[in-house]
Parts: sequence; structure tokens; C-alpha cells
Amino acid sequence: MTSLLAFTVLVVLVALERVAEMIVSRRNAEWSFERGGVESGQRHFPVMVALHTLFLVGMLVEAWWRRPDVPGVLAWSMLAVVILCQAGRWWCIAALGRHWNTRVIIVPGTPPVRRGPYRVLTHPNYVVVVVEGVALPMVHDAWITAVVFTVLDAALLTVRLRVESAALRTLPAAQPAG
Repeated sequence: MTSLLAFTVLVVLVALERVAEMIVSRRNAEWSFERGGVESGQRHFPVMVALHTLFLVGMLVEAWWRRPDVPGVLAWSMLAVVILCQAGRWWCIAALGRHWNTRVIIVPGTPPVRRGPYRVLTHPNYVVVVVEGVALPMVHDAWITAVVFTVLDAALLTVRLRVESAALRTLPAAQPAG
């Protein structure tokens, strides 16, 4: 029971982190729109919000319903991955600065960001989302949620990546440093 309560606290903390993301996102959206930002992909956004909300609820329901006996090595290793995911997520947010958003909003004329994890990957935040989609539920062996979310999120990310990549192609090419 103690580990189940600890897992519940962890999921609540992640949910609060998502609220913090939404606050940053709204502030950055306002900034982008003030500078002529153009939004793409509005139709898939409510689906994304619903899926990520159900992800948090689903793993708690599964954990409380199934009450699995979770091996310590699984719980602790997955918790370490979740913590690394949070660090990675905020590294992405910091690297994009005012351009980071949960929506796809492009400010015309601004070059693409090529610092932080964006030096190496075009969409590092989605790598974090995919890894966390497995790791967070597996902290308490909520494997059903991990599988269902991963499959549904793969379909959603296919749409999201198309929308975001098309929007990014409207930006001027990044200038080489120097």
C-alpha cells in the first residue's frame, strides 16, 4: 500500500508539473501571437490534451485496480528514467525559450532554434514524451497503460510531427554560427 500511495503522489506531482507547463505555454503563446505568430494543427490539440490527461488518470486507475507487486528494481529504475525525462523536458523548454509551446505556433521570420538538445535532434521533446510514456506507468508496473498510451501516442505523434515539420519549414534557414 505504501508504494501505491507513493506512486499516486508521483503522478500528482507530474500532473502539477504539467500545470506549470501550461502556464509557461500560455505566456509564450501570448508572446508569439503579439509578434504575428501563426498557429497550425489546432484540430489535433484537444486530442493531445485528452490523451495526456487520460494517461495520468489511466495509470492511477490501473495501479489501484490491479495492485501489482512491483519489484524494487523496476520501480527505482523507472523512477530514475522519469526524473531524467523531467530534466530533459525542461531542458527543451529552456532551449526554446519564448518559442516553446504546447501548441504549434510559429513566429514568421524567426530562425529555427538550434541550441541545447535541438543541436542534435529536431524534436527532442517528443523523445522525452515517448520514453516517459513507458517509464512513468512502469514505476508501478502499470504496463497496460504504458502499452495503450504508447500505441495511441504514436498515432498522435505521427500527425503532430507532420504539422510541426510543415510549420518549421516556413521559417528561414538557420544561419551558421560565426
